Amino acid sequence: MPSFRHRALRGLLPLCLAAGLVTLAPSPALASPGSGPTAVVTMGDSYISGEAGRWQGNSLTTSGSRTGTDRAWTGSTYDPSRVYGSSEANGCHRSDSAEVNSAGALTTEQINLACSGATTKNVFRSVSGGVSYKGEAPQADRLAAVAATRDVKLIALSIGGNDLGFADIITTCATDYIVWYSYCHDDQQGVVDAKIDGVMANVGKAVDEIRAVMSGAGYAASDYRIVLQSYPSPIPRSSENRYGESGWTRTNTGGCPFWNLDSDWARDSLVPQIANRLKAVATAKGAQFLDLRDMLQGREVCAKASKQVTSTVPASATSSEWARWIDQNETQGPLQEDMHPNYYGQLALGRCLALINARPTGNFGCRNTAGTGASGMYLTTG
Repeated sequence: MPSFRHRALRGLLPLCLAAGLVTLAPSPALASPGSGPTAVVTMGDSYISGEAGRWQGNSLTTSGSRTGTDRAWTGSTYDPSRVYGSSEANGCHRSDSAEVNSAGALTTEQINLACSGATTKNVFRSVSGGVSYKGEAPQADRLAAVAATRDVKLIALSIGGNDLGFADIITTCATDYIVWYSYCHDDQQGVVDAKIDGVMANVGKAVDEIRAVMSGAGYAASDYRIVLQSYPSPIPRSSENRYGESGWTRTNTGGCPFWNLDSDWARDSLVPQIANRLKAVATAKGAQFLDLRDMLQGREVCAKASKQVTSTVPASATSSEWARWIDQNETQGPLQEDMHPNYYGQLALGRCLALINARPTGNFGCRNTAGTGASGMYLTTG
């Protein structure tokens, strides 16, 4: 008689394949820790799915290849599936440059279960209150199928930002700049403070859910690692913004419509607050922590140290912005790509993942070296 594990696998694999998890085909025989093809898995939200990987910097040109920044340009039209594959259809936006794909051959296979817009409840197992999202089963349930057929070595998780309402915060702050001429940091800090304890509890539960899946698949805690990562700031401090806050250049030219005080709050208060809380969760749950708060330093949208792409300034990992600007009129693509690491940022994230993969213990930050591409990323301790 087939074991429960075999019966469960037969039920889960068709569901995962229907959800577009093409990386599971063809399915190998059942594996176990220490045998079978090795794998690294990424789970969570848009900051790890590869959102905005379509873009090589930002350009004011709205037609053709957008001065070489639009990787979806075919020469005659736009095909975002060239970048996002089958996940373009449901908006999960798992790009070809997502960090798990950019990290190199860390293991035999690299599997991306993350989905743009996901919250913690989209990670939980369905038996623990997990909810399907964009036509896909909860990510922990999908991980069960992977863990049963692969020797999973590392699981990287980025989650919590959507629970806190990142998109709403960005929209509010941009609207306060463009329309109301008022600040957002005062009221939005209160919104974050009211939510953050509950959100961090759910991030901890997401880690527990991953552990439960791995234990159910026969793994001991020492057989694999979980890396919980934080979020980088896509906008610079006010002193590092190349556009003044008066007039309309931050909106119409730079794509960073935020007041100085709000920019400083986001860069030096909000992002560190979230990172510090996520680090505490990682410590409590026995996971490694990858601090990305400074990952885009000098490469943010509107940063003085970076440039927009023009006909005379080509797209380049050494000089272009590494984050997607706010395209409020959607002249170049969907709003969901805004304020995420772009193609160059994704390559840098991949390098960060590769670096922490080589460090089996400890917590680390990941930063860039000015004037270099992803190869200049390095870890800091702490």
